[in-house]
Amino acid sequence: MNIKFSLLFLMLLLWSAAYCQQGKQAIEANFNERESISHFRFLASDELMGRDPIRPEIDAAARYIAEQFWKYGAQEIEGANGYYQNIPFRLSYPPSKGMVNLGENEFTQGEDLLVLDGPSLEGSFELVVLGYGLENDYAGKDVQGKIVVTNVGAPNRLSPSDLFAVGREKTALAKAKGAAGIIEMYNVPTVPWALVSNFLNRTQLTVDTNPGTESIPYIWLRDLSNNHINAIGKGDITKAAFQIEGKLNRSIIGKNVVALIEGTDPELKNEYVMLSAHYDHVGVGRPNAEGDSIYNGARDNAVGTVALINAARYFAKHPPKRSILICAWTAEEKGLLGSAYFAENPLVPLNQIIFNLNIDNAGYNDTSIVTVVGLGRTSADHLISDGTAAFGLEAIADPSPEQGLYDRSDNVNFARKGIPAPTFSLGFTAFDEEISKHYHQPSDEVGNFDLDYAVLYWKSYLLAAENIANWNEKPRWNEGDKYEEVSKTLYGIK
Repeated sequence: MNIKFSLLFLMLLLWSAAYCQQGKQAIEANFNERESISHFRFLASDELMGRDPIRPEIDAAARYIAEQFWKYGAQEIEGANGYYQNIPFRLSYPPSKGMVNLGENEFTQGEDLLVLDGPSLEGSFELVVLGYGLENDYAGKDVQGKIVVTNVGAPNRLSPSDLFAVGREKTALAKAKGAAGIIEMYNVPTVPWALVSNFLNRTQLTVDTNPGTESIPYIWLRDLSNNHINAIGKGDITKAAFQIEGKLNRSIIGKNVVALIEGTDPELKNEYVMLSAHYDHVGVGRPNAEGDSIYNGARDNAVGTVALINAARYFAKHPPKRSILICAWTAEEKGLLGSAYFAENPLVPLNQIIFNLNIDNAGYNDTSIVTVVGLGRTSADHLISDGTAAFGLEAIADPSPEQGLYDRSDNVNFARKGIPAPTFSLGFTAFDEEISKHYHQPSDEVGNFDLDYAVLYWKSYLLAAENIANWNEKPRWNEGDKYEEVSKTLYGIK
């Protein structure tokens, strides 16, 4: 039996190598290096002003991507607006004045208070503590006309992206219950308040869950020791006085750019491999020492967006057995908003998306590797590794798990639904100074990017995706993974 197994394993290895070689040759023959770099240069150019999803230049970026999908022959998806999935966004500006008084304590906007959404508010209101502010916390509670007070986030949902997502859900729930507003007490010691305040005391973008209607005031208050929420819960403080002035909100439309390439197999074409990357970045910010204030985002994530454009070009001419779903997300930098919207409003059934090969990047410090955040968690690992190896790159797992990168990119919105979803990143062996010097900095430009490495990265992504799309098995989460059970439910696996 051992000899037979060894022979079978050797035959599979030889077949895999031959298949990858065939795919590599097709990719090499189809690839246009100058055209790819031209896409890269435009998407990371000063003309797009850093692709901030709240600036008008983001529409030019979306239009450019859609035009490439059309030019190369990728199809529109039924239910989309052309190549766009329109998203109702809500822009909320910081108030001109924000103060809240709890007993003898006064909290001020930007210091120990953040008014994140809703209209201006003045007056004194009764307070009701409701744990995490989830549905079951409202049982037997009268919140009509009162301010709901909760802990920030929810159990097992305390990552930065979770805090925003859960807060939006809780605000909508509090409004539906008749509350006048909601205060989340910020008591997460792992993320410093100073960092939170610096990031959030500015214009915020959220998905408008009730377009055309006004939100209730949504506030974060610093309470790292839980002193204030405990005082309210014990009845020592029953009311709060609010002076929130000059709070402005407006609606805008965001765009995910989406396309489809139908598979060739009569049965497998009803399954989709989703290729994704976010195309937004952080826009215009504080000038660096050279006076450059445009954060071009070549690494984060124009390089990933070009990979999707190349996927449209290649797979339109070489469609695999399964269908290819190409998704360029907006507003990743604002809290993974574009991908979250698609996950909740999918244009194809989620249980037909069998894999998501996402791209996101901070930078690179090793051009001999590709770092796959999530490698080691699914049965498709070898198909990704084979794809990179064919172009001389080694696929390695996340070397910096302490950074929580898996839960900080768009892939996590689909992993939570049960879809196997690693992120195919530029090669890094540590989140070190080489990464940090360009990450969310004006220096993140095509001019200092190793373009030979970019070409190998793009090609290896295509081959990894093709391997998965042609595999005769469906990828699965490895046994014991935290997303294994929800995946079984999604796909109806017993």
